[in-house]
Amino acid sequence: MNIGVIGLGLIGGSLVRAYKRAGATVYGYDINHLTTDFVKLAGSIDKELTKENMNDCDCIFIAIPPSHALEWLKENAQYLKNSTTVIDCCGVKRAICSLAEELMKETDLSFVGGHPMAGVQGWGFKKSSEEMFDGSTFAIVSLDKNNIELLSKVKNTIKMAGFTELIVMSAEEHDEVIAFTSQLSHIVASSFIQSDTLLLSEKTIAGGSFRDMTRVAMMDENMWSGLMQENRDNLIREIKNLIGELQKYLSALETSDTDRLMELLANGREIKTETEDKINIGKRPDELQV
Repeated sequence: MNIGVIGLGLIGGSLVRAYKRAGATVYGYDINHLTTDFVKLAGSIDKELTKENMNDCDCIFIAIPPSHALEWLKENAQYLKNSTTVIDCCGVKRAICSLAEELMKETDLSFVGGHPMAGVQGWGFKKSSEEMFDGSTFAIVSLDKNNIELLSKVKNTIKMAGFTELIVMSAEEHDEVIAFTSQLSHIVASSFIQSDTLLLSEKTIAGGSFRDMTRVAMMDENMWSGLMQENRDNLIREIKNLIGELQKYLSALETSDTDRLMELLANGREIKTETEDKINIGKRPDELQV
């Protein structure tokens, strides 16, 4: 199988490494030619991806920020054959899927929206790894839900990279869910870490909960600000909901209402227990599920 990857940062770099591990022939491209050259010298890609050879690929992953992904699609859709399936990896789906839907009416573009649900602290190719997607979920937005052959191709392709679960959803559903499960988490971590208490002394006492809660504060603000602005309607709603919930805890503390505080904490624990299987974080099913 021939795999192409646009963008060789954390996600794109991990994709090329994973597909090389799986035995695919890998084509890669990064806007920074030094990065492309380095990744090729490192043996993680076989060839540089170009307009001339992109139709040699069975699948091309777009692993660049949404605004750049939109531009790439506009510029290249006319050159792509139906036999090459394009899968974007953007963290928001509505804008790029809407554009792809229009382009599919005018060209031979074969497109599926995608979002690999995996990551680590930091960014760039240096942080990428061949096993980053092992056991992870890949969310897709299929613009042609009746095309079983295409869905089967996507399923087999992402399984090669180590993903073990495929979830099919609409672009609207994706962006609504991701506002809560990902973007709000990053905002909470970023705001939480900006406490004067952290700077009271040279040494801070902190356990695992502090580390877990603040891990994603180490984010690329250029990328994440764009994702959040793209999805601001959903994210604003989630922030307002969170503020409302925090007000309940604040009120219980201000009024020394221990019973109310216990009720709120117990409710949170019960919801966490109920949603463990639904959220499916860290699960590694034997078979790829659709």
